[in-house]
Amino acid sequence: MYQIQEPYQSGHLAVSPIHQIYYEVSGNPQGKPVIFLHGGPGGGCSPLHRGFFNPERYQIVLIDQRGAGRSLPYACIEENTTWDLVDDIERIREFLGIEQWLVFGGSWGSTLALAYAQTYPHRVTELILRGIFLGRQQEYDWICRFGANAVFPEYWPEFQDFVPEGQRHDLVAAYRHLMRPDNPNREEMLAAASAWAKWESHIIHLAHNQEAVDEYNDGEAALAIARIENHYFTHRCWLDNERALLQNMDKIRHIPTIIVQGRYDMCTPVQAAFDLKQAFPEAELRIVQAGHSAFEPAIAQALLDATEQFSESA
Repeated sequence: MYQIQEPYQSGHLAVSPIHQIYYEVSGNPQGKPVIFLHGGPGGGCSPLHRGFFNPERYQIVLIDQRGAGRSLPYACIEENTTWDLVDDIERIREFLGIEQWLVFGGSWGSTLALAYAQTYPHRVTELILRGIFLGRQQEYDWICRFGANAVFPEYWPEFQDFVPEGQRHDLVAAYRHLMRPDNPNREEMLAAASAWAKWESHIIHLAHNQEAVDEYNDGEAALAIARIENHYFTHRCWLDNERALLQNMDKIRHIPTIIVQGRYDMCTPVQAAFDLKQAFPEAELRIVQAGHSAFEPAIAQALLDATEQFSESA
């Protein structure tokens, strides 16, 4: 990872009467523009995400998507859809005066990167995608019904049993009710957010990372990723159908693309990356011996290799 440098520009951009998006720009103002799209939805960015890019070669743009991180209002799901976020990315590009940029997205960020690239293909120079999530029923089911629970059975009860037994047939709906903004029982709301976010934290690391799980003992810290992720799951990411992203590959076949995927990813299993490669044979798929997290050594190295490769086309 590259040494972290402080942004030379940052602030909030109003993108609707409700939402203000946090943005920051670091690295070389004359370098190759890149935008980093975080996961979740609702995960937010951290300074560590700047470390995937050589600050001498890249103009590095990070944003917190609607309701996430430092964007305002926190954990807000009103006017918060995939297509709102796509439009926000374009507003940020225009605001910063960038003509074209590399789009880098991991996990949910890969979904958003594909949606943006298929909407504005002429604005994208290259794509780097990690931990592919395509918004298909099988992928929601893997996380919230069956699949990951068979690999992590010791952690599943904490997630499932938080919901009353009669509602466990649809955990997404049950958690949506518990985490709704108008729930008068705030303690219950935050406890539900913590349970949701901790389950995901259990499955994103190849080796168990208790420190990452414990971050979400704080329900307030968990609320954005839990509520917004649930909101997107409920609405199937506002895609026309579950093959929508795969069906629109003709729009982006010309865009050089590297896909980095952990072989043992238990959050977004490798099948999705394989299916994307089948629909997009022009892309390069690099499968590494790792789980889901971008910071696992093999994943991080593959991402650094990709940003180094594309920096040479600046």
